[in-house]
Amino acid sequence: MDKFPSQKRAVQFLYPPVEPFDQRMLDVGDGHRVYVEQCGAPDGVPVIVLHGGPGGGCSPAMRRYFDPETYRIVLFDQRGCGRSKPHASVESNTTWHLVRDIELIRTTLGIERAIVFGGSWGATLALIYAITHPERVRQLVLRGVFTMTQAELDWFYGGGAGQFWPETWARFVQMIPEEERDDLIAAYHRRLFSGDLRSETHFARAWSAWENALASVYPSGAGGDAPGEYARAFARLESHYFINNGFLDEDGWILKNVSRLHGIPGVIVQGRYDMICPPQRAWDLAQAWPDCDFRMIRNAGHALSEPGISAELVRIMDRIARR
Repeated sequence: MDKFPSQKRAVQFLYPPVEPFDQRMLDVGDGHRVYVEQCGAPDGVPVIVLHGGPGGGCSPAMRRYFDPETYRIVLFDQRGCGRSKPHASVESNTTWHLVRDIELIRTTLGIERAIVFGGSWGATLALIYAITHPERVRQLVLRGVFTMTQAELDWFYGGGAGQFWPETWARFVQMIPEEERDDLIAAYHRRLFSGDLRSETHFARAWSAWENALASVYPSGAGGDAPGEYARAFARLESHYFINNGFLDEDGWILKNVSRLHGIPGVIVQGRYDMICPPQRAWDLAQAWPDCDFRMIRNAGHALSEPGISAELVRIMDRIARR
């Protein structure tokens, strides 16, 4: 028997795989075409799923958190990643472009109001979208909350998380000369946009490995070797957004505007031992949002695939469906 719960056990909580009934490349302007898919029930309750990163892309596994006989499941690859084109591009690629894209997807598909479901950066984007378009959101379901503050970036890229995984942190830091280590986001950003594809991919894999290594509650400290094309988009987009503080007007923008969520029900599912997005921010958000139900999952980290997190998200979506 496994000493620790296997991530593979998460699949027992999920719905069987379903195929999309609609796939399209949507022209969102600015030279970008975004991949959009729909699956489940064409006349079901609409749920818009926002992937993490920025730059993570959506996957077929993300369809499996929703009863396909109840929900109309909408997934899309945000600008610059997944199947969207141009790949790994940061031109005309900001938080506000993505908010506009969600609105275009919503209107194009004829959706009046939707449940918005997102984790990590997907939770960030869901919150920003709901704050700016509260009348279009039926409910928020969030996992591994990230509010795009400097404190959160400092935790993960300034050595906070590295105190728990010093050997993994050392591999990430040693890629950069000592004189540049006071700002690792900026140092990696310079190399991820060097113009040398081979070098960019090399540093992108190191960037991705650091995050992947800490995603689960029982990590090995090895982040794996992500495919070069995926890693390059993921790392370029993350560093682009992070060096620009998410393109928000001020630090703490989400919590400062949380009153705009008044009347929107929400659920936060947070891993107790989330090393990437520690629970404090999720807790702070829940305390400032009276309509929010906060669920802390013991023995869980950050990843969507954590068994406890997967099981809780499916239970939540099933309960919403029965209302």
